[in-house]
Amino acid sequence: MFGDESVDSALERIEQWQQSMAQRAEQAQTLAQRTSALTATARSRDDLVTVTVGPEGQLTQLHLDERTRRQSAAATARAIMEALQAAKDALVMKFEAATAETVGADSETGRMLNESLRRRLGMPLESSDEAR
Repeated sequence: MFGDESVDSALERIEQWQQSMAQRAEQAQTLAQRTSALTATARSRDDLVTVTVGPEGQLTQLHLDERTRRQSAAATARAIMEALQAAKDALVMKFEAATAETVGADSETGRMLNESLRRRLGMPLESSDEAR
């Protein structure tokens, strides 16, 4: 039914497929390890507020300079939100860099993961490179 060439060719394709799947699994594991520990820190323009966000964009640290006592609560709130957004922006850039270095930014997996993080953070879906 099959010539020796067809069987050999089929076995070779199966072996290549297995190697490809193993490589993808390794890349995904590397990406998961790298991104699970990502953090990003940013300061407000007036340097009165510093925030750090964790891998899902959650606020993990907030530092208010003592000088914030001399300004209105509304000004401090704006500075916190500004620093928080800057930290999230930095987190996305780090995540996208890790994605590009592991699974590839243009791969279906890379695009899906980058888009997923942007959605969770309430950010535009274009990549940081396009936004520049």
